[in-house]
Amino acid sequence: MEYVTLGNTGTTVSRLCFGTWRFAKESDGVVETDREEAHELLDAAWERGINFVDTANVYGTPHGTSEEYIGEWLEDHDREDFVLASKVYFPFDGWGDPGPNDSGLGRKHVRAQIEGTLDRLGTDYLDLYYIHRWDENTPIRETLRTLTELVREGKVHYLGASTMAAWQLTKALWTADVDGLERFEVTQPMVNAAHYDEVGDYLDVCADRDLAVCPYSPLAGGFLTGKYERAADGSVEAPDGSRGSLTERFGEYYATDTAWDVLEAVESVADEVDATPSQVSLRWLMDQDRFTCVPIVGARTVDQLDENVGAVDLSLSDEQFERIDAARNGAGGD
Repeated sequence: MEYVTLGNTGTTVSRLCFGTWRFAKESDGVVETDREEAHELLDAAWERGINFVDTANVYGTPHGTSEEYIGEWLEDHDREDFVLASKVYFPFDGWGDPGPNDSGLGRKHVRAQIEGTLDRLGTDYLDLYYIHRWDENTPIRETLRTLTELVREGKVHYLGASTMAAWQLTKALWTADVDGLERFEVTQPMVNAAHYDEVGDYLDVCADRDLAVCPYSPLAGGFLTGKYERAADGSVEAPDGSRGSLTERFGEYYATDTAWDVLEAVESVADEVDATPSQVSLRWLMDQDRFTCVPIVGARTVDQLDENVGAVDLSLSDEQFERIDAARNGAGGD
C-alpha cells in the first residue's frame, strides 16, 4: 500500500479510502452488506494496508447502522491506527419522524449528530467530519463556527465538504479566512475519468487552495469497470443485477458520449499494462498532480477489494495518462 499526506493536513492516509455506504443498506428488502460481511471487508481492507475509512450518520437501514458496524469492529483494533471520516446534514431516522431542527447544518443539529456518531463508532473523536451537503437555510458562518468549536474541543481533527457548487466552497473558505475559523481541508465530490469536467470549477478551487479530494463513485457507478456494452441504438447493455440493469437513469447519467470515449481509452490502456479497467481508472485518479486525490472504493466483496487495491501497484506512463485525458476532453486520443 502507498500512503500520502491528506492535502494540507498533517495526517497520512492510504492511497485508497474504504467506503461503507453499503453497510446495512436495504435494497428491495435485501441487506446489501450485513454485519458479518462488513467485518470481513474491514478485516480485508486493514490487512491490505487501508487505514482510511469513510462513513456517514445516515448510512445503513436504519440510519447509523454503518457506524455501528465499524464501531463494533474497532473494539478489537487500535483506534489510533485508523483515520475515520463521517458526515452530517440529512435527517437522521433513528429518532422517528424528523422535526424542524433534525436536519441541516444549524448548531443544534450538528451538535446532536456528532454525539451520536461518536457513540456509535465508539470513539472520542473523528479524524474528519464532512458536511454532507450545502445548507441553504443556515448561514455558513454559523456552521463553520459550530464545526470550529468541535475541532477546538478535540471531537474533530479536520473538516471536510462533500457535494456542492464551486462558489459555495469558495464562500466557505473565504468566510473561514475572514473570521479566523477552521476551514474545509478535504472535499468529497463525485469525480471519475468520465465525469471530471462536470466538477471542473470545483476542482480548480481545490487545486488553488491545496484541498485534498476524496472522490466518491470513482468508477462512475461501475461504468468504468468495462462490464457494460453499447448497443447499436446507443443504449446500455447491462449484465443482470448490475446497477445499469436496475435503473434507466444509469444510461442517462453515466453512459454519455464522452463516457464511452473515456471507457475506450481506459480499456486500451488496461490491455497495455495487463490490468483491469477499474484499476486503470483508479490509478488515473491517484495520479492527479494538481491536488492530493484519494478515491473512495466501496467494494461488495473481498475479490472486488483486491482488484481495487491492485491499482496501487499500477504505473501509467505520461502518454497513457494523457490519452485518457484527451478522451475526456473530446480529443479522441489524437
